[in-house]
Amino acid sequence: MQFLLAFIVAAPLLGAVAALLPAPPGLKGRSPEQAVLRHGVTVTGVILAAAIALALGFDHDAPSRFQATTDISWIPALDVRIHLGVDGISLPLLLMTALLFFLCALYSYFKLPTGPSPKGFVALLLVLESGTLATFAVLDLLLFFLAFEMVLIPMYFLIARWGGAQRQAAAWKFILYTLLGSVVMLLGLLLIGLDSGTFDMVTLASDNGRELSHTTQLLAVLSIGLGLAVKTPMWPLHSWLPDAHTAAPTVGSVLLAGVLLKMGTYGFVRILLPVTPDGMATFAPYLGAFAAVGIVYGSLACLALARKGNKGDLKRLIAYSSVGHMGFVLLGIASMTPTGVNGALFANVAHGLITGLLFFLVGALKDRYGTADLDTLAGATGAALYGRAPRMGAFLAFAAVASLGLPGLAGFWGEMLALFGAFDPAEGLSRPAFLTYTAIGAFGTLLTAAYLLIVVRRVCMGDPKAGPERTVADIQHYEFAAWTPLVALTVLAGLWPAVLLGLTDPAVQKLLAGGNS
Repeated sequence: MQFLLAFIVAAPLLGAVAALLPAPPGLKGRSPEQAVLRHGVTVTGVILAAAIALALGFDHDAPSRFQATTDISWIPALDVRIHLGVDGISLPLLLMTALLFFLCALYSYFKLPTGPSPKGFVALLLVLESGTLATFAVLDLLLFFLAFEMVLIPMYFLIARWGGAQRQAAAWKFILYTLLGSVVMLLGLLLIGLDSGTFDMVTLASDNGRELSHTTQLLAVLSIGLGLAVKTPMWPLHSWLPDAHTAAPTVGSVLLAGVLLKMGTYGFVRILLPVTPDGMATFAPYLGAFAAVGIVYGSLACLALARKGNKGDLKRLIAYSSVGHMGFVLLGIASMTPTGVNGALFANVAHGLITGLLFFLVGALKDRYGTADLDTLAGATGAALYGRAPRMGAFLAFAAVASLGLPGLAGFWGEMLALFGAFDPAEGLSRPAFLTYTAIGAFGTLLTAAYLLIVVRRVCMGDPKAGPERTVADIQHYEFAAWTPLVALTVLAGLWPAVLLGLTDPAVQKLLAGGNS
């Protein structure tokens, strides 16, 4: 178990180095390009298998305890340690990350985005995987920061070199926003570590802020929270996200929404809630307010893009939908209750599965039609996917109703639990304020249903014989292979939420109790 977790974090880096080397004789296949893409599928597949083995070996009777731990001194002068471990909070995110990277590598093997060398693409993908997996596995504040920052450069190049129109501007906007947020976050992490005398996240969580003054906690929450809010992204620090998603290649959008956004909300749960509880209690009403505004803002932006004649880009629409969905995650965290935090963690995983599927589908539509513009896709009578490409139409309709929170699918439980948590927030928080946020969030669910149903009507329905595009290729075998696991897990999590909540709830209870089970 200890070896497995270290292997999961480090192996993608070794795979990235190997991807840049010439392929050995006999493994080139039809071309060196095919060899390096096959290498990407192999490495991410091995990482996924190792993550599944880790989950099978995980002690499910003690999900609140960190398992598969490695604890090695790295910088003794600062007491910085190479400390790794997983519990019921981080294990689902680790599994989802490994799955999405494997599916993206598989998809890219058959549909490589236009850009420079495939070697560079695969190497960047593997470096990105190592950084995201490390973020969910490390238990030292400075290591968390290094892993958090490790993903920026590969994602920048994936957008800037393999993206679409306006890719350079979008990539610069992405990296400037996130770097500025990270600088402020580093100051907060150093403040906690130097003031408490340790950067160990387990020790700090067990101490529950008792060694930190109220002023220190306030400053730490403000600075760390700002950096995490940019990555989440929280309204009004979200403006980099639509441009990045619109310009990114399909797999870049899948990973950005499915994995990178989760790093921000994970930081709120793993660091701020247990380490600075008094500071979080002070800022929780403000965080809840920003979350509630983000829910409605994201939905209204999507409604505007979905309206006929507004030239709304489907990728941009789904990006704005992420602002609203992540608003529910932040609202659950702001409630500071086990119910709300469990809902936030559930919504994190559900959003990764469903929105990853949506970006895969929109990328496939763009490949077939040459555009993601909703007006062009819908035309005068509708794109009529049900008639022209019925399986793709069914997949898109499924992803849309899952995203709007249909009971029985994964999107329902996270939002519902987040609203329940806000309805009855932690002791000391203003209940009238959180009741207001709950009402706003509930209204946001109606707006979400409205814009997603409009998208389904405009893209899936219509006369299949009208317009110049009378034939559209239906789902290909590699698309079916990449998308079906996301559909299956969305149904499984929706019908059997105890699979996920059974892992997260004991860990959340212990985390909110200051390390005491």
